Amino acid sequence: MISAYLIDIIIMLMAAVVVVPLLQSVRLGAVPGFLIAGVIVGPSGFGLINNITEIGHLAEIGVVLLLFVIGIELKPSTFWRIRRLVFGLGGLQVLFTGVLLSGIMILLFDVSPRSAILIGPALALSSTAFVLQLLAQKQQLTAIYGRTSVAVLLFQDLAVVPLLALLPLLAMPELSIGEDLGYALLKTLFILGLVVLVGRYFFHPILHRVALSGNPEVFTASAVLIVLGASLATEHIGLSMGMGAFLAGLLISDSFYKHQVMAEIRPFRGLLLGLFFMSMGMSLNLNLLLERPVLSLSLVIALMVIKALVLFPMAYLFGLKVRNSLAVAIVLAQSGEFALVIFALAHQSNLLSEGLYQQLLLTVLLSMLATPSLVTLAQYLVKTKLTATKEPAEKPVKSRVVIAGFGRVGRRVGEILSAAGEDFVALDCDARIVNAEREHGHPVFFGDVRKPELLKAVGAADAKVIIVTINDSEASQQIVTSLRKDHPKTSIYVRGHSLNQCCELRRLGASDVVSENVEASLELARMALVNVGVSKLQQDKILKDYRVSYHAKIEKALGLGRRGK
Repeated sequence: MISAYLIDIIIMLMAAVVVVPLLQSVRLGAVPGFLIAGVIVGPSGFGLINNITEIGHLAEIGVVLLLFVIGIELKPSTFWRIRRLVFGLGGLQVLFTGVLLSGIMILLFDVSPRSAILIGPALALSSTAFVLQLLAQKQQLTAIYGRTSVAVLLFQDLAVVPLLALLPLLAMPELSIGEDLGYALLKTLFILGLVVLVGRYFFHPILHRVALSGNPEVFTASAVLIVLGASLATEHIGLSMGMGAFLAGLLISDSFYKHQVMAEIRPFRGLLLGLFFMSMGMSLNLNLLLERPVLSLSLVIALMVIKALVLFPMAYLFGLKVRNSLAVAIVLAQSGEFALVIFALAHQSNLLSEGLYQQLLLTVLLSMLATPSLVTLAQYLVKTKLTATKEPAEKPVKSRVVIAGFGRVGRRVGEILSAAGEDFVALDCDARIVNAEREHGHPVFFGDVRKPELLKAVGAADAKVIIVTINDSEASQQIVTSLRKDHPKTSIYVRGHSLNQCCELRRLGASDVVSENVEASLELARMALVNVGVSKLQQDKILKDYRVSYHAKIEKALGLGRRGK
């Protein structure tokens, strides 16, 4: 059994390694690459993998981690600022699109009202995984249409909760639809309130206790545990795993542990999200498409046109310009992964016949396959508009200085920068230091500065200067090597000790190095010279000559090392 799973994993990895770079080389992106790789190895392709159900369950964790990262990047204050778009535009989009599609299902396709009331809102949902991944790749999340699309997607994810709660009730013939909806909404509100209450008072203390232990592996385990635990709790009571993960992220977003948590989660998210896209490709029923190509493609086009026509005027009424409104409508025209989950559960509950279920899956998957083209078209429309009107794009506030390590040296550097009126962001792996500095209002976050993902999370890519002050020569060398590789144009200043260590740090890419031992020696010598009566002019010359001589030794050793190579 284990060997069978291992073979499946090897096949998927091989397909991804071959297909994804190939499609990226022709600028089609990673998401279509994963989808096509899934089609190739799945039942509709070469049939190398048939265990789609088990793989799909594992792949869902990728969507869960994606929603967790979305939640952790979206602070409650930010969420509150866009509440008009989330609950206004998002709510109207789900309501009107869901009602319209349900009516079409009843009138044109003779679907029962109990099935149609679930199918319509499910098709109204768009693909959070696809859209956010593609918008992030194209750096459009902060654009006007990108922010608006995220707001609508957030409400759609919230709408999954009552839909999943409604599903088992629709399978009970003795209850009316009105009673079903009322009960589902009350259950949803109660559960969401409970999750928020528990998360608010338990997540941060748990992370704080784990951080105090100083064990990075345990911190990683606790981060994964929080995500999966919150997801499992919401799923166990009949709600969405993704919603539990989103709430967990939202509740951690104000914590100074959030950057380290994100650094731990991102590698898992990327790998499992790719697996999710491959599982979607493996689920594609090409036989049904080949049997009825005109009907299948017509349903996909009709679905996307209806969703776009409903959302376009709504976005315009909410204050967006014409092209931004059209971009939002195009980006969200597809159906999404949560529709697949809802339809699978509805099929298990006998709310959907086998034929209807397969046709719905095919329609949703084909619409998702069109998403990369839709996002590209939307980006083209908005770029045209921005060129014509020169609309300013909102840019996140970033610090020009990042301090890696906020002990006694890093703290003094921060004090000097603050005195000069310069903002900075600092990182330290000691939870006590971070907690104390945060209480004084300093922008210090918990995390292991040796992780490139953590430095990226606090804006190292946009910083002009990175100062490494940690008192660990091996870790300093590791950090400098990683920083110079990822940020070749950034100035990197490092705290060193011995001459050999300073030379090694310069060789690895440090812009300049300050020897703590030498600077302490110079200051002590200056005090002695003052006491014995050496003139100020002579003091300055002696100390300057020594400092220049010391740095000349570093440059000489650095030059010899380079020639030796």
